[in-house]
Amino acid sequence: MAVTSAAVYEDEFRQMEETLRRLRQEANAKAVFLIDTNGQKVAAAGEIEQFDTTSLASLTAGNVAATDGLAKLIGEREFSVLFHEGEQDHIHISIAAKRAVLVVVFDDSSSLGLVRLRVKRSNGDLERIFEAFMEKASASGEETIFPEITDDDLDALFGE
Repeated sequence: MAVTSAAVYEDEFRQMEETLRRLRQEANAKAVFLIDTNGQKVAAAGEIEQFDTTSLASLTAGNVAATDGLAKLIGEREFSVLFHEGEQDHIHISIAAKRAVLVVVFDDSSSLGLVRLRVKRSNGDLERIFEAFMEKASASGEETIFPEITDDDLDALFGE
């Protein structure tokens, strides 16, 4: 996991992993990934060994940035959820707690509705975890690896 001088605190990291495990189980997903704004995997759960997680993380970050550009072209502020439907596997991508990207890979043994419902609950859990992390980082004077994602951040990351 790539970090700056601040490390993800162990308690919060375990809570993130537990939230992802619960989301994977409750959504009947194959795998769930939490990715930072730099396109680095932060945490994951499920059948992750079958994926090139480095490529998945960086391509997902690029996808989020490209979609942000598309939203602006048609006058939208953002598209908060992305969904890619394949023949066998599907990907649900969303911004998690305005600080990271949540990726859920699932097949036809689940449904988009179930995934969306479970992602919504998990997003609330992740918001609380990030708040606790930010409070600890602020109290210790450390920089955080999870700044809030803004439109300017996406533009800066992808050279727009």
